[in-house]
Amino acid sequence: MIPRTLAKELTLAASEYPVVTLLGARQVGKTTLVREIFPNKPWVSLEDMDVRARAETDPRAFLNRYAGGAIFDEVQRLPSLLSYLQGLVDLQGQSGRFVLTGSHQPRLQEAISQSLAGRTALLNLWPLTMEEMRAHPPFPATSFDCMLRGGYPRVVAQSLDIRRFYNGYLQTYVERDVRALIQVRNLSLFQKFLTLLAGRVGQLLNLSSLSNDVGVSATTLREWISVLKSSFLIFELIPFYENVSKRLVKSSKIFFADVGMVCHLLGIHSVSQLERDPLRGSLYENFMISEVMKSLAHWGRHPELFFYRDSHGVEVDLVIRHNGSFVPIEIKSSSTFSPEFIKGILQFRRQLDRPTAQGYVLYNGEDSFTLQDITIINPLDPTHRFAEIMAVGGG
Repeated sequence: MIPRTLAKELTLAASEYPVVTLLGARQVGKTTLVREIFPNKPWVSLEDMDVRARAETDPRAFLNRYAGGAIFDEVQRLPSLLSYLQGLVDLQGQSGRFVLTGSHQPRLQEAISQSLAGRTALLNLWPLTMEEMRAHPPFPATSFDCMLRGGYPRVVAQSLDIRRFYNGYLQTYVERDVRALIQVRNLSLFQKFLTLLAGRVGQLLNLSSLSNDVGVSATTLREWISVLKSSFLIFELIPFYENVSKRLVKSSKIFFADVGMVCHLLGIHSVSQLERDPLRGSLYENFMISEVMKSLAHWGRHPELFFYRDSHGVEVDLVIRHNGSFVPIEIKSSSTFSPEFIKGILQFRRQLDRPTAQGYVLYNGEDSFTLQDITIINPLDPTHRFAEIMAVGGG
């Protein structure tokens, strides 16, 4: 098993709450992780039709068999079970009694909110971070190799054929999960939407343009984007504005949790292809922003993440806000540094006129140095100070 950073948070949560709920996309390693950390707990998969049938027929009797505690896997398959679990927890609220895993689907979220509010810790597991991948050599030679491979544990641990893995993953997701979540009459349209969305990573989300290209309404697109977010395949980055009400009406950006999936959707299957692709910069931006997001989540830190863009088009790719301080981060796929890279950060500092932690430029070059209190680093360099960003961002 590849060691997961979230293991520490999971263990801590189990010492504080009677129930721990671990959510995440398919095949990110939820089951492997909880069975490794809680080896003495019975493991019960609600994916099993016979098990699920017994739980549906007589939920109280089913739960009484595991009164001492258990791991209930894939609870999104039977969200109604949580209302009965509440009664069992309230009778005896010992810490770490039950561990739940599942996908963050609407019915499951509703069941957690209604039945387990205040009784469960909620943790999210994402694909592997670079730090986690380093524990399972060989580590990819370049950032582009890392991007193509993605971060799904089975691909990394078993050196699976990447194209075959993503083909199977996406086919299962679209044909099974999407059908279960929403009524999609034409699955090929949803697949087209996925590919077109992949081609827009790092761009301001324009639903009107996307609607015209996919051939469905903007309302339908909002529903589909919500499904991808609840499935942990994508996440949204909102723009930073000091005026919160103003910020909420501005366009956001969409990023994929796993950039390997983006490359696959776009038909990019080799490093040479990726290096020449016109979306190279956007894909590298997705890679780095998802890396920051995943790392913070796995370390149990939850600062706010934004991008910055002013009326003159000056941008900062990522801004971390925590405890009133801000960490501006610019991301460049170039292997050669240019002073232009820091202009957005300097402008952000001038506009903000508030405490700003040290800024960063993440790029593909070999040299690491500091310029105007901005640290320039290659995050793949084993001697880098990338962890500093996490430390400041999570405090």
